[in-house]
Amino acid sequence: MASAGKPVFLARAETIASRDNRWLKKFRAALRGGESSADGWIGVEGTRLVEEALRSGLPIEAVLVSTSGERHLARLARWIPPDTRILHSNDRLFAGVADTQTPQGIAALVRPRPAAFDDILRGPEAAQPLVVVLVGVQDPGNVGTIVRAAEAFGATGVCACPHGNAGTAHPLAPKALRASAGSALRLPVIHGVAVPILLAQLRIAGVKLYAACPAHAHLETDGDSIEVRSASPAKPALPRSRSLTLGTRLCADRLRCWWATREQDFQRRLSVRPMLWCASRWPRESIR
Repeated sequence: MASAGKPVFLARAETIASRDNRWLKKFRAALRGGESSADGWIGVEGTRLVEEALRSGLPIEAVLVSTSGERHLARLARWIPPDTRILHSNDRLFAGVADTQTPQGIAALVRPRPAAFDDILRGPEAAQPLVVVLVGVQDPGNVGTIVRAAEAFGATGVCACPHGNAGTAHPLAPKALRASAGSALRLPVIHGVAVPILLAQLRIAGVKLYAACPAHAHLETDGDSIEVRSASPAKPALPRSRSLTLGTRLCADRLRCWWATREQDFQRRLSVRPMLWCASRWPRESIR
């Protein structure tokens, strides 16, 4: 602790007094703009996400703390590398870069781990493949909730793909990241890969594809249609290496989602927990 009773980090913190400061501009672009910098840094805001980033061992470019956020540094001190750049601003300047209505006064610029195709098959703990693919899911809250559920039920990776003119919200964008409660920092995540390329790679790897769709939808597929009910999820006899594709009708066997009563609700109020509950209990086998 510093002599004034504040965390020692503040003794060497760089004080920011102008909204035109280059660091504030970088935090503003990362947090409000939702874009990574040219060299791959993204913004995380709030004590929980900053702690998740620090505990995950991700590279940290800078930590920004406001006057009211100083109290959080003592709890986070054990995970902050000694050479981390600490920036200090008043509450007004911090609110000008924050993406939340009631800022907690702490944010960081972190670099997520890059993920390749092999990473989503192996996962962070060498688990057997369970890949969640999001196609054209534009709401960042839905994307973050799905990523959080995917991690909870043992998925090995997540892919976020565009569909026609509809993109999928980036799982590492601020709103999606908050909705995932940090899961997007831990799970291997691939964003922007074209759907035909991804499906071809999954098939070559021996991963069976299943696409979720509303229960009443007219399906044109030669595959099976497997019912999953939210009240009491069944345990279908499915292949052990598989991919759940959410957000559009693709050429794959279908999981009929009985809790999605209208097609427009499917994307807005998508609940993947019953499907992932089933998937987490299906036997798994190694990719060979």
